[in-house]
Amino acid sequence: MNINIEFEIIRVIDVEMKGLSLLREHIDSSVKSAVETIFNCRGKVILTGMGKSGLVAKKIASTMSSVGTPAIFMHPAEGMHGDLGIIAAEDVVIAIGKSGESSELNGVLPSIKNVGAKIIGIMGNDDSTLARYSDIIINIGDAEEACPFNMAPTTSSTVTMVLGDAMAVALMKLRGFDLADYALLHPGGQIGKRLTMRVSDVMLKGSNNPVINITESVKNCISEISSKLAGAVSVVDNDRKILGLVTDYDIRRHIEKEENIFAMEIKDIMNPDPIFVYEDEKAFSALKIMQEREKPITILSVLDRNNIVVGMLRMHDLVKEGL
Repeated sequence: MNINIEFEIIRVIDVEMKGLSLLREHIDSSVKSAVETIFNCRGKVILTGMGKSGLVAKKIASTMSSVGTPAIFMHPAEGMHGDLGIIAAEDVVIAIGKSGESSELNGVLPSIKNVGAKIIGIMGNDDSTLARYSDIIINIGDAEEACPFNMAPTTSSTVTMVLGDAMAVALMKLRGFDLADYALLHPGGQIGKRLTMRVSDVMLKGSNNPVINITESVKNCISEISSKLAGAVSVVDNDRKILGLVTDYDIRRHIEKEENIFAMEIKDIMNPDPIFVYEDEKAFSALKIMQEREKPITILSVLDRNNIVVGMLRMHDLVKEGL
């Protein structure tokens, strides 16, 4: 069968966009009541649904959990065989089903009602069994499915997922869920590292920190750069306060001028006004400092809040960490 694939893709997108427009028209006080009920819940938030609705329920539960509203998924078929035991009177159950007539989902609703948990029903038919058991009814509208038979859940699953995202974000804002909270729940991967990793976690420190007193010789300065494999050395005074920075480039620049670098003093070759970062700053912020300069740099001296040199930060190590 020959079809215009590009046309078909655009058709599906258009159909699902119409479904989202219909959802927008259906947003009313029921959604506000649902969000407030979840916000005030002192028990668990439990999502349930069958088939594609169940997959969407899982996704919404995951999204809510990741932004400050702990939520779990209960499969209705498993609920019929004992998993209903996780539901208590103080809980809120979000039940999802487009037709509101799924036998598996509707089979658990009487027990949930008897336990005393509140039921928020999300469906496209408010004259359904799910609607009759629901304390709060959210009607997403009877949108046309993108499936050519108007049967396979396509538009309806998209619409429900968008509604779940919107509720999760509203709850996020109600709770005052901020970037620090987000970082706490996302310690892994690039996002987690950007939010949580500090300069002190990545920098060269201790015996690996390239540092030299300004009174020492240029020969010792070059030796320190070479032995620590950092490409630079922090120049300090007797109190280990930063006075300057000497890089490989500084040394090459003087050698290319055919100067007798070993007859010079460190103060003659160092950058007396180096950029630096503090050890407790975010490593990602330090990376941005390196990259966003007119002339990007690849190394930074690291200070503590007493302005003592405590480390050296290399872009190489930031890249290696996946930032």
